[in-house]
Amino acid sequence: MFSRIRIWYRYLYLQLSHASEILLQRIQMTEFMYMILMAVMIGIVAGFGSVGVKYLIEFISDWVFSGEGTILERVMATPWYMLLIIPTVGGIIVGPFAHFVVPASKGHGVTEVIHSLLTKGGIIKPVVAIGKSITSAVTIGTGGSVGYEGPIVHIGASIGSSVGQFFRVPTRRLRTLVGCGAAAGIAATFNMPIAGALFAIEVIMMDYAAFQLFPIIISSVIATVISHHYIGNFAEFNASPIVLSSSFEIFNYFILGALCGLIAFLMIKSLYYFEGFFTEQVKVPEYMKPAIGGLMIGAIGIFYPQIIGVGNDSISLALDNNFFWLTAMILVFIKIVSTSITLGSGGSGGMLSPALFVGAMTGFAFGEAMNFIDPSTSFDSGSYAFIAMGGLIAGTVRAPLTAILMVFELTRQSSAILPLMIVVSISMILSSKLSRESVYTLKLIMNKIQIKSFGENSILKSIPVSEIICKNYIALPENAKFSEIANKLLSGADSCISVHTMKGKYLGIISINILKDTLLDRDHLSDVVIAGDIADKAIPKVTLDTSCYEVMELCRARNIDGLPVVDSVDTSKQVGIIWLKDVNDILQIEMDKMEHTTDLASKISRINKEHDIAFMPGYVIAEIQVPEHFVGRTIAGLKVRSNFGIDIISIKSQTDKGIVIKALPKPDYILKDKDAMIVAGEAEKVNILKGIS
Repeated sequence: MFSRIRIWYRYLYLQLSHASEILLQRIQMTEFMYMILMAVMIGIVAGFGSVGVKYLIEFISDWVFSGEGTILERVMATPWYMLLIIPTVGGIIVGPFAHFVVPASKGHGVTEVIHSLLTKGGIIKPVVAIGKSITSAVTIGTGGSVGYEGPIVHIGASIGSSVGQFFRVPTRRLRTLVGCGAAAGIAATFNMPIAGALFAIEVIMMDYAAFQLFPIIISSVIATVISHHYIGNFAEFNASPIVLSSSFEIFNYFILGALCGLIAFLMIKSLYYFEGFFTEQVKVPEYMKPAIGGLMIGAIGIFYPQIIGVGNDSISLALDNNFFWLTAMILVFIKIVSTSITLGSGGSGGMLSPALFVGAMTGFAFGEAMNFIDPSTSFDSGSYAFIAMGGLIAGTVRAPLTAILMVFELTRQSSAILPLMIVVSISMILSSKLSRESVYTLKLIMNKIQIKSFGENSILKSIPVSEIICKNYIALPENAKFSEIANKLLSGADSCISVHTMKGKYLGIISINILKDTLLDRDHLSDVVIAGDIADKAIPKVTLDTSCYEVMELCRARNIDGLPVVDSVDTSKQVGIIWLKDVNDILQIEMDKMEHTTDLASKISRINKEHDIAFMPGYVIAEIQVPEHFVGRTIAGLKVRSNFGIDIISIKSQTDKGIVIKALPKPDYILKDKDAMIVAGEAEKVNILKGIS
């Protein structure tokens, strides 16, 4: 019965998806208008979804922690035994549901979205939105010490991905739509459209490309408008304007930034310690671990009820200077442990809200400490509290612009910008030195997934130096005078000069960086120093077979613009030089080519022999079965372009694993019996080739 329903559902989905795709194609919108339309749709759906999840969390929270007053007051009035029971029951519900019903909804949220973009091109199952809504609402509503944003990002991204998959958009567009959904979720939940868009770009997409910036902003704005209608347009926290007691107080923010960096590092390490602890040390079924985590949270909550739930009430008290310094200092570490337990045991929630909580407590305790050290001053501890919130976000998430604008939009205090910039910068620098990865990317690195330049690395590893070697390079003999070296480098032609021995063998490199240290003494050195004296002989050498990826890594490590290319047999013989600029240029060319071929492959995978794609007047893309007399011959040997006036842009091959599309096949590819050629050219010439197939 259920299988039959699933089949019919799948059939209707595919029919509607196909009809919608054809309808949009007939409208013939530009890509810009197409993406704007998608962004508006995602903003609307994700906006309502985020508001719905927030209402669901509040409903569960009001039900289990009933009574009058704020959530913190109700938690404090709850009997101790109920504080043990409620989070435990939440874990009992979440564990089996996430394990057996919707396994795809497991995880923090943001990390899973980044993983999807890096490894699946942005494909996220639609069921994730439903599953994540339930698990996050139950986890947070029953007292889990986590935030809204992780699940909301996952839900929004799932909505964006689902819309893209329904309209069958290519991978490049799908990735952007995932970012639209994530931005819309953050914007609607926290009422911060600018920070929501920046979060998606800095953290999720890790790319500031203009073509994906505008749709993300539009989705963020649309979702915020919906949130304003149902939740209201107000700042999440009330904070007083920052007024420096003296100009010297600005130095306090440098110290606060360093403290935030250390606490952020501790937060990252704590989270992954407890994840490892629950994975390796807690020997119970996976679906029971959230219940154990809930019990531990309840036990901590008996003594420190502030850690139950998101913790916004405690943040507000700190911003209002209505907190005790010792409690704030203790809560910094208790909250870090509580959040780590909730997420490590398998609960569903985000890290942004806990980071805001820890930042507020850190800043408040710091402000009180400054007042204690110098009683003659009257530092506002509440101001330090909300500035430190930005410091913890930057230190954990590694998104400085997002951190600055997030705190600004949460408090609407423009006076915070200058100290925020200091604290955010110092915190991020120090945290980055202590831990290379952010709280979101460390898990991916641990699973051996390349974060930065995931696709770029694969491309660069496939390109040998021989493809972009520069054979026209400047080389000077080792006895060349300093004045000649300076004139060559300062002429601007190249930033590196090769130095050869008098016998013509490679000796070293002189870069502009070496030269600039000696330019002040140019007149005195002109007749004393020669090229052999200042040549860097430790510069790594590469061969024609070295990959461009290795070249890029070596150039960045040595802070140099080029590397000498030597013969693979005789390494003293220089055959050229490879420039970092050329590596970056070919990377961009290959990335653009990959995007276009991905778009094309998406269309090609859905065409057949009866339906050609007209991509400009008089020209078509068509699928043609390989003619019998083409089988066993290479593409280069057939000379299709010169003989038929068309181009083979892709090959569809039938394999044991299904149909495989080879975009831009190599000239030496040998055509097989069951291959289909995807060709492009004038419609008349394509039809001639069809006639002989």
